[in-house]
Amino acid sequence: MRSLWLNDAEVPARLRLTPGLRFDTVVIGAGLTGLVTALLLAESGVDVAVLESKRVGAGTTGASTAKVSLLQGIRAQRIRGRHGDRAVSDYVEANREGQQWLLRYCAEHSVPVQRVPALTYAQSKAEMSAVQREYEATRAAGLATTLVEELDMPFPAHGAVRLDNQAQLDPMALLASLAADIESRGAPIFESTRAKGVHSGEHDQLVIETEHGDLVARTIILATGTPILDRGGFFARLTAERSYLSAFRVAEPIPHGMFISAGEPTRSLRYTPGPDGAELLLVGGNGHVVGRTNAASRRVDELIAWTQRCFPTAEPLQSWSAQDYHPVDELPYVGPLLPGQNHILLATGYAKWGLTNGIAAALALVGRVNGKPPQWADTFASWRPSELKSIPAAVFANSSVAQQLSFGWLRILGTGLGAAPAEGSGRVQRHGLRPTAVCTVDGATTEVSAVCPHLGGIVRWNDAEQSWDCPLHGSRFAADGTLLEGPATDSLTPIAGPFPGPESRQL
Repeated sequence: MRSLWLNDAEVPARLRLTPGLRFDTVVIGAGLTGLVTALLLAESGVDVAVLESKRVGAGTTGASTAKVSLLQGIRAQRIRGRHGDRAVSDYVEANREGQQWLLRYCAEHSVPVQRVPALTYAQSKAEMSAVQREYEATRAAGLATTLVEELDMPFPAHGAVRLDNQAQLDPMALLASLAADIESRGAPIFESTRAKGVHSGEHDQLVIETEHGDLVARTIILATGTPILDRGGFFARLTAERSYLSAFRVAEPIPHGMFISAGEPTRSLRYTPGPDGAELLLVGGNGHVVGRTNAASRRVDELIAWTQRCFPTAEPLQSWSAQDYHPVDELPYVGPLLPGQNHILLATGYAKWGLTNGIAAALALVGRVNGKPPQWADTFASWRPSELKSIPAAVFANSSVAQQLSFGWLRILGTGLGAAPAEGSGRVQRHGLRPTAVCTVDGATTEVSAVCPHLGGIVRWNDAEQSWDCPLHGSRFAADGTLLEGPATDSLTPIAGPFPGPESRQL
C-alpha cells in the first residue's frame, strides 16, 4: 500500500551516514517534527544533522490526511474531561502557534495550501451530544467554532461543529521544501540509516549506534513516532493505531471542507487537487490498534464500499494506511526521555493530529534547547504531575498488552507445520518450541521468527499491507521480516533455507 502523496513527490534520495561524524545535535526521524526541529536549530546556528531510517516522509507524515486544523474531531472534550479547561486552552494555543508557523512557512516557500473549513459531524442523532460537547470545549478554549444544525451532504450527517479558515496541503510538498531548506543551511540529512541504540561516550557526549557505524552528538532528539529507546517506558504510555485512507475519482461534486465524524467508525473526508487538475476525494477511517485485527483488508474494503454508497460514481484509485500514537492521558509528550536529563529529548503522542502538534512539538523542543520554551510547554511536558490522573487508563492499556502477549504465545501451542500459505497470506505456526511466521508474497514463501524483538510479542499477519504487526506496542515488519516501524530497532530473525512443508520437517 502506497500513499497518494508519494506518487509524484519530488524528494531526491540522500546518502546514508558516513561513520565517525560529530554534531552538536542529531535529530532522529525525518518526518514533520524532525525536519522542523532541525531547521529551527540550523537557523539559530546549531550544528545539527538528521538521521532517517528510510526516506524523508516515509513515515506517518507522508501517509497522513494532512489536515492543518485547530478543530480536531473530539480532541478538545477528551482533554477537557481529563485535565480541565486550562489544559485545553494550552493545547489550542500550542496548535495555533504550530499552524501559524506552518502557514507562514508555506506562503514564504510557495508550498500550495487550500484554505477550507473543518467540521466535526454527527453520523447519527446520538452523536450530536459529542458534537455539542466539542463545541462547548472549543468555545471555552477561545476557538470561534459554530454549531451547524443541518448539513446537506451525500453522507449521513446530522449536524456539526464548524471552524472556518483552516487548511489542508500535500505533506510531501511541505517535507521536500523543509529538507531542501535544512540542507541549504549546511545541515546534512542521512537517509537509509537506522539508529539502533545510544550509549555514553567521552566528554559527556553520546554515541548513536547505526547500521552503518557510529555518530557522536551532545544532544539527541527522537522524532520517530514512538521513541526508539525504551528508557522512560514511553511505549507503555502510548497506544499504536493504524488507520486507512483511499483516494477516489468521482463525478459528483466533492464537498470543500475537512470532515471527520464524532463517533465510530471514523469517517474522515477531504479533497485534494489531482495531477490532471481534477479534484480527488480522500476518505479515511476504520482504524484499529496495530496487530489487533484479523481482517485489515476487510476494513479497507468497507471504507471503499461506504464511499461508493455515498458517492455512486466513486472510482477507487489508491489505498494506503498510516500509524499514529495515542497518549494514555490525551496530551502529547514533548521533553526529556528521562526526568531532568536534557541530553535526549523526544516528541510523540499526537493522536492523529501531527500537522499542528508536530510543529508545536518542534517549537517546544527548540525552546528547551535554547532556554526559551513557550508558555504552554509544561502542558506538553514528557514528565508531568497531571499524568497521575491517567494511571487507570495506563493500567487498562497495559493490561490489554499483557493479554495480547499471553494470547499470542498460547495461540501457537496447538499449531504445527502445514502447507505453504496461499499467495498474499501468512500465519504463525510452531516449529518445535519456536514460533515461526510464514507467508507467501509474490510467489516466494519465507519464514522468520514470529517473536517481536522489542518485548517478545507474537506478530500477526496484516493481509492489507502484507506485513507482520506486533499487537503489543506497534512494531511492524515486512513480509521478509525487515523492520518497518515501531519501538523495535531490529528486524525479525530469518530462518534459513527454503520453506519446509510438513512432509519434510518433523516437530
